[in-house]
Amino acid sequence: MIRAERTALVLLAAGRSRRFGDADKLTIPYLGRPLGLHVVVALEAIPFCTRIGVVADTALDLAHCGYRVVTNDDPAAGLGRSLRLGVEAAARSDPDAVVIALADMPRVTATQLYRLLDHAEGDAAIVASSDGVIPRPPVLFGRAHIPALLAVEGDMGARDLVRRGHHIVVPPAELVDIDTPEDLDRLVRGEHRDG
Repeated sequence: MIRAERTALVLLAAGRSRRFGDADKLTIPYLGRPLGLHVVVALEAIPFCTRIGVVADTALDLAHCGYRVVTNDDPAAGLGRSLRLGVEAAARSDPDAVVIALADMPRVTATQLYRLLDHAEGDAAIVASSDGVIPRPPVLFGRAHIPALLAVEGDMGARDLVRRGHHIVVPPAELVDIDTPEDLDRLVRGEHRDG
């Protein structure tokens, strides 16, 4: 187990959202708050040693939520650039682990993150969330992987590392990733059916 107090959270919020059109996807209302703040609120009680938000072209105010904000001035360089910038900032606090989460995953829960922490064993740990088929964020990387994270490039990010890790199966609804207006519409319709 790795303690939350020795773990840095990196929230990636710098995607270009091309498939969402001209809208600032992360600020679109969903259940009474901006889409990108759902994961922020879900994780706010976890005592991470630091919180880093990597942003580009969004009005989402992560600084007001206690995040140290890092601006990705070249989001076209791919997910790898945002990941590197976030991990570089997080590494300054000398954490035992780094958790990578995405701002466009509004159904992530604190329980899910605590399960990652509980299953993390030592500096070489990699623990990812999964729907039982595909591993995905949120994902925890032990400190031994920080050099590899600082070397990733392009849109593949750290997928190869994630595939080699331990995978915690969570309800698929907690792993919903909003990439298009249709994704958000489906999520809203699902909420209406559930309620």
